[in-house]
Amino acid sequence: MATSTEHNDAACRASRHTRVQHLVTADENSLAELEALLATLPICSTGRVFIEVPDESWIGRIAAPARMTLSWLDRSRRGGAPGTGRGCAPGEALTRAVSGWAGEMLCCDDDATRVVLLGGYLGTAEIVDELVARHGVDPQAIHTPERFGLSTAR
Repeated sequence: MATSTEHNDAACRASRHTRVQHLVTADENSLAELEALLATLPICSTGRVFIEVPDESWIGRIAAPARMTLSWLDRSRRGGAPGTGRGCAPGEALTRAVSGWAGEMLCCDDDATRVVLLGGYLGTAEIVDELVARHGVDPQAIHTPERFGLSTAR
């Protein structure tokens, strides 16, 4: 009999199987990293993937587990900071999307959400600050590119 932590077809179909929610972000510069990450997740993975791109020409097919929701964030169709009249800066749409998602989905003290942030540095740094300061996420639980030096979890 499969245990609740195994990840094979039989285990994933079992009603008692533990499913950990994932939050994944990416931008146009990290699409290859995103595809590699998603390919390694168990088929029963659940969660949200936000991908920020400059415009709709970047939007394509990304293979993800069936229980993961993928959202493309087109910067060319979004405004910048309220009242500035500017366009959406890189990382800004990701930060807003994660902030809204976290406000609804990170509501338990024992939350075991796996967070992987693959976007650019500025947006990723803001998201880390948001998750840690406003939502109490342990910085060690947030995975970012090592080159950013934002967390110790890798």
